[in-house]
Amino acid sequence: MGSGEIMYGSSSRKANPGKATVLALGKAFPHQLVMQEFLVDGYFKNTNCDDPDLKQKLTRLCKTTTVKTRYVVMSEEILKKYPELAIEGLPTVKQRLDICNKAVTQMAIEASQACIKNWGRPVSDITHLVYVSSSEARLPGGDLYLARGLGLSPETNRVMLYFCGCSGGVAGLRVAKDIAENNPGSRILLATSETTIIGFKPPSADRPYDLVGVALFGDGAGAMIIGSDPVSGIERPLFELHTAIQHFLPDTEKIIDGRLTEEGISFKLSRELPQIIEDNIEGFCDKLMGIVGFCDKDYNKMFWAVHPGGPAILNRLEKRLDLLPEKLNASRRALMDYGNASSNTIVYVLEYMMEESLKVKGDQGDSEWGLILAFGPGITFEGILARNLTI
Repeated sequence: MGSGEIMYGSSSRKANPGKATVLALGKAFPHQLVMQEFLVDGYFKNTNCDDPDLKQKLTRLCKTTTVKTRYVVMSEEILKKYPELAIEGLPTVKQRLDICNKAVTQMAIEASQACIKNWGRPVSDITHLVYVSSSEARLPGGDLYLARGLGLSPETNRVMLYFCGCSGGVAGLRVAKDIAENNPGSRILLATSETTIIGFKPPSADRPYDLVGVALFGDGAGAMIIGSDPVSGIERPLFELHTAIQHFLPDTEKIIDGRLTEEGISFKLSRELPQIIEDNIEGFCDKLMGIVGFCDKDYNKMFWAVHPGGPAILNRLEKRLDLLPEKLNASRRALMDYGNASSNTIVYVLEYMMEESLKVKGDQGDSEWGLILAFGPGITFEGILARNLTI
């Protein structure tokens, strides 16, 4: 596994008293780096499949996803040890969970350690832990193994969010915000960790939708420290979390459908998903923006930290809200470099958001207010009205 260190500059903006802020970010990845241009041949070789039609379809999908690189836990070594993972119809959930449980814990530990290092305070100052994953299933859960791996106090208050999918990172941020603002002096570690091994399958003409996941999803972990009233001279607030809301769309629970079976998790993503998000995004965003007096004409006055579920979702959001192309640069960069890493990806987007805000000057690059958004099973919309304190 490998971790990433994120460097911060000084902030000229101050956080409001009592409001939750993101105080540090961290990330980590497995060592296996996959270049998108080599993915198709490797995948079909590893799964002993020679179907030319499926191979051609995956080749097309790999180009349309805009993903260039991804990190994955899956390796030739794992497939040699567990060849049954590449065979259709075998019960392999036990083997998958054995691999996933260990991998997500290790990545979460490394991302959290990187985050705590960036934060600059001792691990003993962490009072709460929010752990997010859709890649494991066990009792006790990954929150306990992460707490033990980091050496957290046994009195650390833990919350675990399982199987929230792509909206899990922002859901965790919402929960951490509530904890921070209702427990003065608390410091919450939010950790997310995901691997696609839980759903790895050989290609099949009966499941053409599986190829979308093969072309799009990646593995990794992310971490944030959240707390209110930053300690001057020690903590450097990055984003203030002003208001968080969640909304689910009735009668859309089959649009993102995931089931834990004897062969691991089976996912079905409906083609209607981008259109449904486009049809509902304005009302959701306007509700958050109106809290501080913005209207629908002000979309380009804000920053946009959007979970990149895929290029179609980003393209439709950009078109519907008439956003300037650079407004989604951070999301597109995260998708290109890491793929859709499920709940982790919002951490990577926020990191790139900080870089983008420092690079671009003037009205377009100096957006203090913005939205942190993600969409997951339900269909569930997660949104946070936030302030960028780094510029």
